[in-house]
Amino acid sequence: RCYAFFHHQMPGEPIIYVWVALVKGISNNVQALLDVRHREVEEPDEADTAVFYSISNAQAGLKGISFGNFLIKRVVNALASDFDNLKTFATLSPIPGFCSWLQQQLAEPGADLLLKAERTALESTLDEPADQTFQLMCRDHSLWYRDQEREKAIQAPLMRLCAHYLSQAKRANNALDPVAHFHLSNGAIMERIDWLADTSAKGFKQSAGMMVNYLYKTSKFEKNHEAYSSAGKVQMSGGFKSLLK
Repeated sequence: RCYAFFHHQMPGEPIIYVWVALVKGISNNVQALLDVRHREVEEPDEADTAVFYSISNAQAGLKGISFGNFLIKRVVNALASDFDNLKTFATLSPIPGFCSWLQQQLAEPGADLLLKAERTALESTLDEPADQTFQLMCRDHSLWYRDQEREKAIQAPLMRLCAHYLSQAKRANNALDPVAHFHLSNGAIMERIDWLADTSAKGFKQSAGMMVNYLYKTSKFEKNHEAYSSAGKVQMSGGFKSLLK
């Protein structure tokens, strides 16, 4: 389904729109979600989850106005009204700033982003220093993607760093990542990081192929919004928190 806000002065042109997939369980891969040729399309009445996978401002002149905040909440309420079976409302979202942040951190003199155990495990598998691999991996996924041994070694430390970036990297009180800031401002919860969820060239360049699910609970909208807006407090699931340990 696609939902949009319109203005009576531009009846044929949306101001902002969002695409929603009705599925079973929270989606963890955007290519699989959109591959309707090879994926069995389910009946809406059998779905238990609404996944928001794309939201776009259609008017450049209105950039920065938080129509998305109002739209998502309206759509959640509309879907809940239309389908009694929908119990979960979540996103499958990009992480556009992760690789840029990682490169900047690695370039800092004396930077050591890896835990001792992570570095030992990585360097026993890799053919070069771990920092060198991390500096190149967002630019050239052939260094590790489809190499199961290297991928397995890289996954845990990279997901920990991504969780740190999403929840701890800030600009003032706001999340540094713009998509994270948008959803947290709306009162969403950081639910889960999805490994190799976007294997497009853009997905690797932005976030080493990772995406994130934000969870929307109608009963928590206002409380989460206030905690984030006033003090920068990020709401996270238990599973997300475990990545930070």
